[in-house]
Amino acid sequence: MRKFHAEVHRSNRTGWLRAAVLGANDGIVSVAGLMVGVAASGAGQGVLVATGVAGLVAGAMSMAAGEYVSVSSQADTERADLRLEKRELAEDPHNELIELAGIYEQRGLEPALARQVAEQLTAHDALAAHARDELGITEALRARPVQAALASAAAFSTGAVLPLLAALLFPAQARLAVIVATLLALLASGALAARAGGAPTLRGALRVTFWGALAMAAADLVGRAFDVSPSGLGG
Repeated sequence: MRKFHAEVHRSNRTGWLRAAVLGANDGIVSVAGLMVGVAASGAGQGVLVATGVAGLVAGAMSMAAGEYVSVSSQADTERADLRLEKRELAEDPHNELIELAGIYEQRGLEPALARQVAEQLTAHDALAAHARDELGITEALRARPVQAALASAAAFSTGAVLPLLAALLFPAQARLAVIVATLLALLASGALAARAGGAPTLRGALRVTFWGALAMAAADLVGRAFDVSPSGLGG
């Protein structure tokens, strides 16, 4: 019995990995930035926590809605292309076969072999062959709006919880705790994302952390410009 060599590929992770990484990083950085800015303004612990919770809820809903609409548009386009291709296969199968054979010739097959491959794949599943090789639509990479929306919302919430927990656990040093927790979380998420995608771990971790630190620094400056502490209000 013939044995096949098993290989591990990461391209089938593209859809959910992109949504998960984007959601988690956005959750960490957005909520941490809000909380650092509010803390820098001199607001109290109650306001700081309320800001974090509101940012978590609003951000998760925004990420889910945005991802759903975006991926739904992609799914609509894919369905329209597949309907068109299905109609063309029904109305003009001969030229569709020639078109498929031409694609295989362009990829390096001899004309006779390209024709044979096109005929066999057409006999097996003509629409699937054209979807994959003409349109670039595969089952692994097809748009899944609900999956993308849920992944984004869950990932955002997971990331947003971290700075919020830091503020709750260390109320006396909430601002510093949020900053430290955020930087550590970004290092971890960047490293995990890079590892899952097969990229260099250190580079991925440092890239994410750098932009997160920059965002918090900007939020801190804005917060200091709006001093709401008793002394800043002239109390």
